[in-house]
Amino acid sequence: MFDNHMHSSFSADCKAPMEEMIKASIQKGLKEISFTEHIDYDYPDPTIVFEVDLEDYDRKICDMQQQYRDTINIRKGIELGFQPHLIERYDELLSKQSFDFIIGSMHTTDQKDLHSGRLFEDQSLNDAYEKYYTELYQCVQGFEQFSVLGHLDLVTRYKYEPGVYHFLDVIEEIFKTIIPRGQGIEINTSGYKYDMNRLLPSREILKLYYDMGGEIITVGSDAHKPERVGDRIDEGYHLLQEIGFKYVTTFQNRNPIFHKL
Repeated sequence: MFDNHMHSSFSADCKAPMEEMIKASIQKGLKEISFTEHIDYDYPDPTIVFEVDLEDYDRKICDMQQQYRDTINIRKGIELGFQPHLIERYDELLSKQSFDFIIGSMHTTDQKDLHSGRLFEDQSLNDAYEKYYTELYQCVQGFEQFSVLGHLDLVTRYKYEPGVYHFLDVIEEIFKTIIPRGQGIEINTSGYKYDMNRLLPSREILKLYYDMGGEIITVGSDAHKPERVGDRIDEGYHLLQEIGFKYVTTFQNRNPIFHKL
């Protein structure tokens, strides 16, 4: 199995040393892992700064790759926090830095972090969802340097009500953009951690991606602690098989590698 989304103490919201995450991955029998540390420029919560010491990160990854080369494949990734006004800044960053794998995620909408719940104040849930998916579409249109979109329906983790419109028409436009460009989406298993009792994104969104010809799909735990490494990865694989996917994807030097399910 492969866990293509995890963090270490290089991410501002994680205290786990990288080597502890690696040892947990080996113990759980993982074949390959990708560290995807958080860069979330202009994050609206001033109490946390999502930036990474990229030189130190690169040195540590190289050291761990060398030390564990006969035991597990370790990939150097990054998780970029999308906001429409940051596109040029991320393009500049990636012109100077190299990664195996890049996740594009949206943790902030309308310059309000999803975690605080401010997005949902003084407007309907439909309006909040519309802003989230519309801004995500803007970012996808303006920025091409990512491998997959992370936890595409993350907004539902913070507030959800039955019957709320999910803007599948906007998601369809997102897929029309990324599929021809050779970009994909991820299955993120952290929904179980937050008592959603499902994977992210929903089966409905995964089925839409499949029906539209999408093939590039990774699975990751989004682990911030060693005990969550590899969590529910097997369920992600089973869901892919049920929908009809034939492969799961990993990345090296930003090139997709397909592994038969």
